[in-house]
Amino acid sequence: MDISCNKEELRILEAISEATQRLNEECYLIGGFVRDKILGRNTKDADIVCTGNGIALAHEVAKAFKPIPKVNFFKNFGTAQFRLNDFDIEFVGARKESYKTESRKPDVEPGTLEDDQKRRDFTINALAISLNKNDFGKLVDPFNGIGDLEAKILRTPLDPDITFSDDPLRMMRCIRFATQLHFSIVPEAFEAITRNKERIRIISVERITDEFNKIMQTPKPSIGIDLLYKSGLLAEFFPQLIDMVGVEMVEGKGHKDNFYHTLQVLDNVADRSQDLWLRWAALLHDIAKPATKKFEQGHGWTFHGHEVIGERMVPKIFKQLRLPLNEKMKYVAKLVLLHLRPISLTKEDITDSAMRRLLFDAGEELEDLMILCESDITSKNKQKVKRYLENFEMVKERLKAVEEKDKIRNWQPPIDGADIMKIFNLPPSKNVGIIKTAVREAILDGIIPNNYEAAYEFMLQKANELGLQPIS
Repeated sequence: MDISCNKEELRILEAISEATQRLNEECYLIGGFVRDKILGRNTKDADIVCTGNGIALAHEVAKAFKPIPKVNFFKNFGTAQFRLNDFDIEFVGARKESYKTESRKPDVEPGTLEDDQKRRDFTINALAISLNKNDFGKLVDPFNGIGDLEAKILRTPLDPDITFSDDPLRMMRCIRFATQLHFSIVPEAFEAITRNKERIRIISVERITDEFNKIMQTPKPSIGIDLLYKSGLLAEFFPQLIDMVGVEMVEGKGHKDNFYHTLQVLDNVADRSQDLWLRWAALLHDIAKPATKKFEQGHGWTFHGHEVIGERMVPKIFKQLRLPLNEKMKYVAKLVLLHLRPISLTKEDITDSAMRRLLFDAGEELEDLMILCESDITSKNKQKVKRYLENFEMVKERLKAVEEKDKIRNWQPPIDGADIMKIFNLPPSKNVGIIKTAVREAILDGIIPNNYEAAYEFMLQKANELGLQPIS
C-alpha cells in the first residue's frame, strides 16, 4: 500500500526489511505511523512489530546507519528503541497479553501478528504494513481499520468492555483521539467507557494528566473535556470542574452554566494561543465560582471574590493532578487572580492610575492576560459581544499609551529597601516597608513622577512623618 513516505523514511523501512530478511523473521510497520500517514498527518516515530526478537532486530537494523545509533532496550518488556535525527523507531516482538483486575500491566507471551493486532486499542491503530521482501507494502487490516478511518469512527478490535477494563488508560486515549482527529466514538465503545469509568482509578495520576494535557493542546479542547464529563471519567480525577456544571434558578433568575462557559473560553484561548499554561489559566479562571456563588435579593447571582479564591485553588489542583509546582503554577495562579481586572477597565472614567496598576501587577504576563480576558467575553447576544470587544480594544490602546508614557511594566521603584536602610541607617524593619510601599504607591497613583529626585523627596517627607531623619 502506498502511504507516501519521504525518502528518509523509505530508506529506514528498507533497512528494516533487509535486517529482517537476514534474521529470517517477519516484521510489520504498525499503529500510529500507518494511521497518520493515511490521514496525511505528520509523523515523528514508527512502531515495528516482528515475529521474533524485537531487541535483536533493533541492533541488526542499527548497523545499517553511520554512525551507529545507540539502541535503548528493555529486556523485561522485550522492546528496543533508537533515534535517527528527529525520528524515533521502536521494535517489539509480536505478543499476546492477559491482564489482572488490579493492574494495567499485562502478562505477556510471544504471539503472532494477529495476536498483536487484537491487543491494540482501536481498529485504526491495528493497521499493519508488511516490511517483508515477498510482500513489502501490503496492508494487513483484519478489523477494517481503513473503513473506520474513512468513516471517522473509533472502535475497539475486540469487546470494548474487555479492551477498556484491561487497560483503563485506553478510555482517556479514546477521548483524546476523538478530540485530535475529530472522530466519533461508536456508541458501544462510549457506553463501555461509562460502564468502566471507575477502573481509571488504577492508573497513575501522571498518566491520566498526560492524556488530559494532550486534549488541552488540541485545536478545540472542549470536545474532549465534554466527552470526559459525559462519560463520567472527569468526575473520577477532576471533580472541581464537575462542580461548575449546571444552572440554578431563584426567583426566575439564573446564572451562566459555568462549566460550558469555561469550555467556550478555553476554545477561544486555543484559537489565539498554543500555550498550554495559558489554556490552563482559561480552564481554571472561574474554578472558584461554585464556592463563592450567592443569590442576593433584588440583584441576582454573585460570585464575589472568585478570582482570589481561585488563585488559592490553583496550587491544590496542580498538586492533585501532578502538574509542575513551579513557575508554570505561579503563572496560572496569577492570571486567575487578575482575570477580571482588564474587563473592569472598560468602564468610563477609569484613571491612568488604574491602568498603571494593571501594567505593574501583570508585568510580563500582560499580553497573555489580555488574551484570556478577551476570550472571556462570551454571550449568545452577538451585539453585546461586539460592544464588549470594541470597549476592550479601547482599553488595549489606552494601556499601550500609558505604558509608553510611564514605562511602568516590569518596573521597580527608583528607591528600594536597601536605599532606605542606608539613608536612614535602619535595619530591616516595619518602617522600611512602610516608606518603600508609600513611594511605590505614590508613583502608581500619579502623585509624583517616576524618577529618583521626586521619589527621594517623597521618601524624606514620609520618613519625617514617622519621626525618622536621614544620617548626615
